[in-house]
Amino acid sequence: MNNIRNFVIIAHIDHGKSTLADRMLELTGTVEKRVMKTQYLDQMDLERERGITIKMTPVRMNYQGYILNLIDTPGHSDFGYEVSRALEAVEGAILLVDGTQGIQAQTLSNFETAKRAGLKIIGVVNKVDVADQKQIDDVTEDLCELLNAHPDDILFCSGKTGVGVDKVLASVIENVPAPTEDVYELKATRALVFDSIYDEHKGVIANVRVFSGEITLNEDYYLVATSAQAKAKHIGYFKPGYSPSEKIKTGEIGFVATGIKDPDSLKIGDTLTNIKPGSVVDEILALPGYREARPVVFVSFYPEDADDYDDFKKALSKLRLSDSALTFEPDTSEVLGRGFKGGFLGRLHFEIITERIFREFDIEVVSSFPSVAYKVKPRSTKDLELEPAENGFFWVKNPKDLPEEFLEILEPMTKIEILTPIEYLGAIMQLTEFFRLFEIVTKPMGVNKVIISAKLPLADLILDFDDKLKSVSAGFGSLSYEIVDYEKADVDSLEIMVAGQVMPGLIRILPRAEMEKEARKTLEKLKNLMPKQQFAQALQAKYKGKIIARENISAMSKNVTGHLYGGDRTRKMKLWKKQKAGKKKLKERGEKNRVRIPSEVFKELMKK
Repeated sequence: MNNIRNFVIIAHIDHGKSTLADRMLELTGTVEKRVMKTQYLDQMDLERERGITIKMTPVRMNYQGYILNLIDTPGHSDFGYEVSRALEAVEGAILLVDGTQGIQAQTLSNFETAKRAGLKIIGVVNKVDVADQKQIDDVTEDLCELLNAHPDDILFCSGKTGVGVDKVLASVIENVPAPTEDVYELKATRALVFDSIYDEHKGVIANVRVFSGEITLNEDYYLVATSAQAKAKHIGYFKPGYSPSEKIKTGEIGFVATGIKDPDSLKIGDTLTNIKPGSVVDEILALPGYREARPVVFVSFYPEDADDYDDFKKALSKLRLSDSALTFEPDTSEVLGRGFKGGFLGRLHFEIITERIFREFDIEVVSSFPSVAYKVKPRSTKDLELEPAENGFFWVKNPKDLPEEFLEILEPMTKIEILTPIEYLGAIMQLTEFFRLFEIVTKPMGVNKVIISAKLPLADLILDFDDKLKSVSAGFGSLSYEIVDYEKADVDSLEIMVAGQVMPGLIRILPRAEMEKEARKTLEKLKNLMPKQQFAQALQAKYKGKIIARENISAMSKNVTGHLYGGDRTRKMKLWKKQKAGKKKLKERGEKNRVRIPSEVFKELMKK
């Protein structure tokens, strides 16, 4: 174990983690140059196109007599749970900072998480090939202050050119401690499951870090949280593809093909052990830090073509096998037909899943407004079909399920941190006009930056808060967040009607004080976004059974008498009467077939 080093690269999104990993793979000879490609560890086309890491990826490198196990992690806040699990599997972290952008909000968040995990943190300034000396000096000063380090301890590299990468690896070997075996009275094998994927032939493949004992091929193992039994049918290391081995020893990182076909039987953060759960106290047997990935954003979505329902169900099931954080259950809408209510880790997570459904399965979907999970205490529980929470409260994960009468409602709150150059402080403070920011505290960070801490309801955050922040700060403001608690809220549901039909996908839970303003704004946007029909469409907003706002979408017009000239007016009257009757028929047919709202309309409506 003295020659093993387990580490991660953590950074704000787009600071060059995957590019630095590429150079490490080249320098260590893990991947030959002739097969090397940009963002090698990012396996999805979507990751390369967006330039972000969505799934963490482990790789084993051999370098100067040492085994270096690297885990490349996502940088976005939505995938913070994945990052926290990766940090539990290693002893060290490279904190990477873009030399042209400096420390960002997610840099601070990842640093705090790594610090709590007790990791050895190495500060590295990236992109020195494009940053000027003043930028590098400023970033170095800020990084020294953050890490409480001397400037000589900070490393400099370029993930693009490869300059300084050898020094980074040398620092990992020198400073990251070698793994040690857990002192455990039962002498059991214990391994942390920090990620998993699904293979149709091998079942769930668990990515593990062994803390004590060893995992041996064809032996039986158990999962503590679910009590599921697994058989190590295929084990080995990531080089970066699957490289088979007879054993995975203490301190090593590898994979185990479990043969488990039900993905719910294996949870990220669980402990794989050779002792049957229940034979000892499971709390003692389990490695610390396990918690379930809990969805916080809920969206109902339906196939655009009703005939695609079965294929849509299969598509979600397959995505669920490779993304354990995704949850879904059947949902039905009178307007949109059969679909599913999905649970996601955040808005980006939802967008990624929707994009994958279209790309990988060629299914177009219509979605509802993203919503969050509220806790509601109803006035009456008679005929109530909601999942109980606690203390008389029930979960409401879809706005259309909110009871008409309730005593109290609680909404999830987030603690946000915004890191920005000080000249944009005033502009960012003006966001309080659009979003419910409160308990705002500011403190200086480095020479010319400021950290803004505040509370913000999750419902506001999942709209376009990040986009607004980037807009008012010219792209220099960065955001990180965590969900902290549930608090009492003065909110209720608003219904939107199109051509006399309530549109379930447009029902929203909003603050009562903003109800009328939001109703008018929504209808104005809808009027401009909805495609015209051959008949006029009434847009109405309804709150507590009363219409509080209205707009009209005029009918598509056609001059049916344009080809006539001269003569008696009777002929024109006859054509107008025929046109009127035709429009009436179209309107009736439209109401019968239901109005459908394109998915692009939902995306535009989400913008403040």
